[in-house]
Amino acid sequence: MNSKAVIAVMLLAVGLLGGCSLPRGGPIKSEITGSSAPDDIAIEQVTRASVREIQKWPAAGWHGHYHWFARQPGPGNRIIRPGDLITLTIWDNQDNSLLLGPEQRSAPLRPEEVTLEGSVFVPYVDNIQVNGLTPQEARRVIQDRLTPIAPSAQVQIEVKSGRRNSADLVSGVRAPGSYPLMDRNVSLLSLIAQAGGVDESVDNPLIRLVRGGQSYEIPVDSLYKDPAKNVIVRGGDQVIVDEEERFFLAVGSTQKEEQVFFHKEHISAMEALAILGGLVDTRANPQGILILREYPESALRTDRSGPQMRHMVFVFDITNADGIYGAKNFQIQPSDIVIASESAVKPAQAVIALAGSLFAINNLFD
Repeated sequence: MNSKAVIAVMLLAVGLLGGCSLPRGGPIKSEITGSSAPDDIAIEQVTRASVREIQKWPAAGWHGHYHWFARQPGPGNRIIRPGDLITLTIWDNQDNSLLLGPEQRSAPLRPEEVTLEGSVFVPYVDNIQVNGLTPQEARRVIQDRLTPIAPSAQVQIEVKSGRRNSADLVSGVRAPGSYPLMDRNVSLLSLIAQAGGVDESVDNPLIRLVRGGQSYEIPVDSLYKDPAKNVIVRGGDQVIVDEEERFFLAVGSTQKEEQVFFHKEHISAMEALAILGGLVDTRANPQGILILREYPESALRTDRSGPQMRHMVFVFDITNADGIYGAKNFQIQPSDIVIASESAVKPAQAVIALAGSLFAINNLFD
C-alpha cells in the first residue's frame, strides 16, 4: 500500500472517531445548561454578587442550620431538686434524747425522696421545704427545726441525685444508661466521657439532646472545637449519639465520585471540591462546575428572594477570582448533586493525538 492510501485510511479513521462520542466519566457543561435544557429548570451563574442573594433564599433539604443553644453555667453549689434522695443522720449526746434510743449517739434515718412540692419528711418536725437549697443550707434549716425538741442534736445530711436529676445516654456511647448528675455543672462532654465516650462504630457522629420536648442537634466535631457549645446538662435530659444523615452526591471529573456526609454544619462549594480530592486535570472543565438542587414549592419566588424554579442548576467558573469567591461563599445543602463537567476540548485533543500517532506510523512505511 502506497503512502497516499495509508494517509487516506488514517484520515477516514480519524473522521470516524471525531464523529463518535468517546468514552467519558461525566457530562459536558453544554449538555446540561445548553439550549436543550428543559424549560422548568433554571440556570444560575454564581458570582460574588449573586451568591449574596442566593444564600438568603429559603433552605432546601433541611432547616438550614443546627438548632443548638448557648452554654449557661449552672449554680456554683449543688442544688436540691424534687426526686433527690436525702439521708439524714442525727447525732445527740443526751442520755434521754427524744430522737435516739438508750446508749445511742447517732441514728441514720431511712432515705427520703424530695417530693414534687420540694419537701422532705423529718420525724417529729413534719415536712420541710428543701427545694432550691444547697445541702449545707438544707442542713441548717432542718437543724433549726429540730432544736426546740432536741437542743443538743446535730444533723448530718447526704444527698443523692434522684431520677429527676439524672440524664440518660440512650445510644451511640460505649456504656448507655442513666447517669446521676453529681452537681449542677456537669457538661455534655463530661457526661459522654462518663459513658466511655462516643462509640467507635458511629461514623460521622451527631449529638442529639432532647430537653423539655425540644430536640437540639450538633456534630460532635463542632462540640469538640467550640467550648461555648459544651452546654450544661440538666436533670431529665436525654442524649442520643447518632450518625449524621445529611449528605450530597458527587459525580463527574473529580478524584472521587461518592456520597459525601456532612462532617460539620456548613460546607462550601470550594470545600466540597477539596473533600472530593479536586478536579481530574486531564478531564475536568473548571469553567463548568455544576450544583443541581431541588427546592420545595413553598420556596419559589418571583422577586429574587428565592428560586424561580424548583429545579436549579448553579454554575461555577473557577478559572477567575469572581467565580472562586462565589464558590467559596456558596453553601452546599443536603441532597445537592455536585458535578464536575467534562471538558469538551479533551476528546478533540485525544483525536488529534491519535491522528499524530497514525501519521508517525505512516512515516515508518516511507
